[in-house]
Amino acid sequence: MKNKMTLVLGATTNPARYSYLAIHKLRENGHDVVAIGTHTGKVKDVEVVSEKKPIEDLDTVTLYLNANNQKAYYNYIFEQKPKRIIFNPGAENEELERLAKEKNIATQHACTLVLLSTNQY
Repeated sequence: MKNKMTLVLGATTNPARYSYLAIHKLRENGHDVVAIGTHTGKVKDVEVVSEKKPIEDLDTVTLYLNANNQKAYYNYIFEQKPKRIIFNPGAENEELERLAKEKNIATQHACTLVLLSTNQY
């Protein structure tokens, strides 16, 4: 399986949240992860940071932020030139999806955890 560099936007160190579970599953499946959240900390071997750093060879952005909270990240996401953006349940955003398509970035309405568990990631 190919390692897909993944940005988890809306990451948290709270074990009850889906973004936390997604970081675990991504690492278990051998993917490199950059995690950005409001609060810093660590999930598995991944540092959760609050600053927007450049990411080399970004494959996927998986969103765990609602549409309103995504706006602050639009430019950052596009500067990283991801191949696709996954809109997890609750993160649907028609505006960001349209902008992504204009930049030839694939979009997907899906649950990252389901994609990983069914080998569709």
